[in-house]
Amino acid sequence: MKRLIPLLCLLCFLACNSREQSSTRGAEAESQPAEAAARPLELNPVYHQLYEAHEKYREPTIRQQRFKQADIEPLIQRLQLPFQTRKAGQSIEGRSIYLVQLGNGPKTVLLWSQMHGDESTATMALLDIFNFFSTSDEFDPLRRQLLNELTLYFIPMLNPDGAERFQRRNAIDIDLNRDALRLQCPEAQILKTIRDQTQAQWGFNLHDQSRYYGAGYEPATASISFLAPAFNLTKDINEVRGNAMRLIGLLNQTLQEYIPNKVARYDDEFEPRAFGDNIQKWGTSTILIESGGLANDPEKQELRRLNFTALMAAFEAIASGRYTQSNIQDYEKIPFNNNNAFHDLILREAQIQKNGQWFTVDLGFRHAQADYNNHKAYYPRATLADIGDLSTFHAYESFDARGYRIVPGLTYTKALPNLSALRQLDIAALLRQGYTTFQLQQEPKRQEWAEIPAEITGPGKKPSNEIRLNGNPSFLLQKDGAFHYAVINGFLYDLKKVGKGIPQKR
Repeated sequence: MKRLIPLLCLLCFLACNSREQSSTRGAEAESQPAEAAARPLELNPVYHQLYEAHEKYREPTIRQQRFKQADIEPLIQRLQLPFQTRKAGQSIEGRSIYLVQLGNGPKTVLLWSQMHGDESTATMALLDIFNFFSTSDEFDPLRRQLLNELTLYFIPMLNPDGAERFQRRNAIDIDLNRDALRLQCPEAQILKTIRDQTQAQWGFNLHDQSRYYGAGYEPATASISFLAPAFNLTKDINEVRGNAMRLIGLLNQTLQEYIPNKVARYDDEFEPRAFGDNIQKWGTSTILIESGGLANDPEKQELRRLNFTALMAAFEAIASGRYTQSNIQDYEKIPFNNNNAFHDLILREAQIQKNGQWFTVDLGFRHAQADYNNHKAYYPRATLADIGDLSTFHAYESFDARGYRIVPGLTYTKALPNLSALRQLDIAALLRQGYTTFQLQQEPKRQEWAEIPAEITGPGKKPSNEIRLNGNPSFLLQKDGAFHYAVINGFLYDLKKVGKGIPQKR
C-alpha cells in the first residue's frame, strides 16, 4: 500500500497537467505575465494624426450611405500601382465583384465589406484608404512600413445586387453571412476562394448594425461594435482568436478618444453558418466591425472616419506587432451590445386620455428609411415603437413631458389645391392653433413633403392620429391651455421658438 500512494499521487499530477495543457479556453490570456496585463497599452501617436488628416483622403464623390456598384466601379478601376486590381467574379445578376491587392509583405490581411448590401459605412472608409495609399505626403514612412510588412486584400463590395436595392440580402434573398457552409451563392464562393487562395492571417468582416443598440446599460449608443467570433460552440480561445481579441483591445482604446463609452462588442454565440465564425475556424484571425448609430451623423460620415482610423491603426499594429502588447482581458471588459436600447425620440411621462381617463405614459418613436428614386434616396417614416414605462430605455432625443397633455392634431378645414399652396401658409401659426393635417386636392408623393411638419391627405380623408402601437400619430403637447410642442412623423417641434414659416425640429 505504501508503494501505491506515491504512484497514485504521480498519476493525479499527470492527469491534472494533461487537462491544463489540453484546454484552449483562456490559454492565451493565462500565457501573459500579470504585470504585462496590468501595463497600460501605449498607442502610436500616428493613429490620432490619421484621424485628424482623414478629410484629405475622403473620397469626394461618395458622401452619402446609399450608393451602388456602378458608383464605385470607376473608382476601383482607376487605381494604379502599387495597387493590383482584378475581377474576382460576378454576382447572381452579373455585377462585377473586385479584389484589390496592395503591398508585398509577409503578413496577409483580407478585408471584405458590404456582404450585406445596405451596410455601406466601411465601404466608404475603404475608398478613403485607397486614396491614402495613392498619395505621397508626411505619412510616407507609414506607407512604406505597411507596404513592406503587409499584403492587403480588399473586397470593397461583396454583395452588389443587394447594394443595388439597398437591402441586406442578395438577389435571391439569401443572407450571404449564413452561406459559409453550403456556399450556394457565387458571392459566398468568391469570398471562400479568396480566403483559401490568400491564406490570410488576418480578416476584417465589415458591417453596419442597428442604430438602436446601446453600449452596455449606460445611455450611450453602440456606435462601433467589435467581435472576435467564436470558432466552436464552447467559445474556446486559441492563438488565432486570441490575437483577434488583443487587436480589438487596441482598437477599442484608439476609438475611446473620439467616442468615449460608445464602443461595444457583439455576443460571441457560435453561428456555424456564418463566415466570421468559419474563417476564424479556418485559421484567419478574424475581427468583426459593426458601425451603429451616432448622434448628428445621419449619413455616417463620422463613423466612416472612425472606420478609416480603426483600420489604419489595425494595419500599423499588425505590421509592427504592437497588438501583442494588448491583452485579452481588455477585450472582455468591453460592454456587450444592448439590443434595442435606444429610440429616436422618447416623450417621458406625458398624459393621454382614453375612455374619459388620463394615463401617464412614455412614448418611444423610431424612424425607418422609406426608399424612393430607385433606392438612391430615402425619407424618414416614423413608427410609435413602444408605449408605457420606458424608463430603462434611452433616446437620441429625450423630452420631459411631465405636466403636458397629448392632444390629437386637427385637420385644416379648407382643402388646398396643391403643395405649393400649403407652403405659402404660416404653418407654425397653424400648429399653435392645433392643426397638424392638411387636405390637398393634388396629393403629392410623400418624399416631396417629408420635411414639412404636417400630415397631408386627400380631400375628405381622415388622419389616423390615435395614440396606438405601430402608428404614426400627429399631436400637440398642451399645457395651461396652450400648445407648446408638436410631434409629427416622430419629430418634436418647439412652437415657442419659431416665427412665421416652417418650424425647425427641436
